[in-house]
Amino acid sequence: MPRAHIVNQVRRLRFEHDEMTQQALAARIGCTRQTVIMLEQGRYVPSLALALRIAHVFQRPVDEIFRLEE
Repeated sequence: MPRAHIVNQVRRLRFEHDEMTQQALAARIGCTRQTVIMLEQGRYVPSLALALRIAHVFQRPVDEIFRLEE
């Protein structure tokens, strides 16, 4: 099975939420700033728990933030 490529709207959503920093988002979701950087660059696929925490911060459904590209 080919590796999934997931695109996300995290960077855009951070800027729509008072230009939230990567560090501030990382602190709210319980990860490192480096994880947020890699996530925004598409080099990291988040766990379900992390994706749900991100959705909670931005008050959006998970599938509005993350999308599978095939």
